[in-house]
Amino acid sequence: MSSLHKSRIADFQDVLKEPTIALEKLRELSFSGIPCEGGLRCLCWKILLNYLPLERASWSSILAKQRELYSQFLREMIIQPGIAKANMGVSREDVTFEDHPLNPNPDSRWNTYFRDNEVLLQIDKDVRRLCPDISFFQRATEYPCLLILDPQNEFETLRKRVEQTTLKSQTVARNRSGVTNMSSPHKNSAPSSLNEYEVLPNGCEAHWEVVERILFIYAKLNPGIAYVQGMNEIVGPLYYTFATDPNSEWKEHAEADTFFCFTNLMAEIRDNFIKSLDDSQCGITYKMEKVYSTLKDKDMELYMKLQEQNIKPQFFAFRWLTLLLSQEFLLPDVIRIWDSLFADDNRFEFLLVVCCAMLILIREQLLEGDFTVNMRLLQWALVL
Repeated sequence: MSSLHKSRIADFQDVLKEPTIALEKLRELSFSGIPCEGGLRCLCWKILLNYLPLERASWSSILAKQRELYSQFLREMIIQPGIAKANMGVSREDVTFEDHPLNPNPDSRWNTYFRDNEVLLQIDKDVRRLCPDISFFQRATEYPCLLILDPQNEFETLRKRVEQTTLKSQTVARNRSGVTNMSSPHKNSAPSSLNEYEVLPNGCEAHWEVVERILFIYAKLNPGIAYVQGMNEIVGPLYYTFATDPNSEWKEHAEADTFFCFTNLMAEIRDNFIKSLDDSQCGITYKMEKVYSTLKDKDMELYMKLQEQNIKPQFFAFRWLTLLLSQEFLLPDVIRIWDSLFADDNRFEFLLVVCCAMLILIREQLLEGDFTVNMRLLQWALVL
């Protein structure tokens, strides 16, 4: 380890040990990259994403409260109507007469269960192919959710719920309207069948199952947006970072911490996923056009070339902006970019500048290429 890197680590430690964190100083340090040693990145992200307050003294109580709240979400939402809840102090409910699978009442718990299955199937399809270039999400987590996997209770896992449902995933696929594929062509295709994945022993669960649970609970708590394809690419790097924290005490609670950081991040970018807001000033169309207006200021020649070829920002920048570049780079590079993204005061203004820089970086190829070559370059060849 170089003396410069040691010095940077010491700078972060000095800021983080203060009773009240100096946010501007932390942002300044984080913008140039956060060291992964000692769990510094995990801690800084939690502060920068407003999960942890600036007052250190309140961290323990807030973390305990939020993690217990997440456990409550698990109890309330990862359920099947009619399952015995005796182990949680709730008596078994007899739903035979008041509620049943054929109950036409839209407020029926069974109807809710079946509607949730539609969302769950799309989540399951997406999380199973998360970051296929690494094996991490297919491996077993060191800290499986004991509330769900305890053999003494009768909860089913979401994985079993998917396997048991009679719905077909292809009939319920839910993209954001107008987008047929938000996955990067660079990413390797994932196995198409559930049977192609290694079956873990009883009592174990893969990391992708944890991500699935996070997204399912988010969808339940946010019915207005629920789940839209691509959210899995946002939660993936967050969970990976927290689940690989060298501090085992923090790593044990990676699921709950990821959920709340993801929720806070989505509060800032959820407008990108809502089609009715596309043409508003907070919508994705406005942001895509701003990429081109920034390019026009920085490189008029390149801007005019793309305009002449009628290459619209919607053809490539939609995925860049919506998924925070998570599909354009390998995971370690995404995490490094997110250090700066989360640290920047203007947050997503910085993202627009990065997108503009990506275009300028390949300007010579774009200036020489025709429409077909440039479209392939912008959509297929930007992993650096």
